[in-house]
Amino acid sequence: MKHIDFYLDFVSPFAYLALMRLPEELVGISYTVTHRPFVLGAVLKNHQNPGPAGIPPKRDWTYRHCAWLAHSLNIPFQMPAHHPFNPIGLLRLALATSQDGSINRHVATTFFQHVFVGGGDAHAPERLASLQASLTLNHSPQEETVKAMLRQNTEQAQKLGVFGAPAFVVDGKVFWGFDSLPMLAACLRGDPWFDAHWDEPQRVQNGLTVA
Repeated sequence: MKHIDFYLDFVSPFAYLALMRLPEELVGISYTVTHRPFVLGAVLKNHQNPGPAGIPPKRDWTYRHCAWLAHSLNIPFQMPAHHPFNPIGLLRLALATSQDGSINRHVATTFFQHVFVGGGDAHAPERLASLQASLTLNHSPQEETVKAMLRQNTEQAQKLGVFGAPAFVVDGKVFWGFDSLPMLAACLRGDPWFDAHWDEPQRVQNGLTVA
């Protein structure tokens, strides 16, 4: 049985779509999943990457593409009233349900649906109060324990080579993005391509490096 560490941030619509689609993509495969909330913005900043929302035409395309993917896969989806937004409060609230830095699939789904179903403001006080009331908390979201779990997840993601969300880590291999799900499934099924070709990109020299 293979294990997947699923790094997610509730600001990412692609992470929501990946969470919804993962069981269908991995039908017939024996696996376990650990869902790890992390701060996508910190990882993007580390790589000097503005993210899709930092480039106006790419922002429009990203929202349009996610809406189309959700429509084509029959996944309920509406962009929230404000996006991007600061997700740290939501990430801490989710981790307040945790004891070890991971959350279960039900909690992850609850938070993603809070953001991407209905088109509401993810930070609206009445909606946040309703969200929190639906959860079983082990900590206050403001506890240092919760903040430490989020920092640890984010730092661990960067150490593993995660550079975006969603990211799936299996045996040290990082699979990025919603569209990596078929590739992830092939790896979990033992496709020999991965042993033969996974490290090939490291042998390709960067043609833009200034001597």
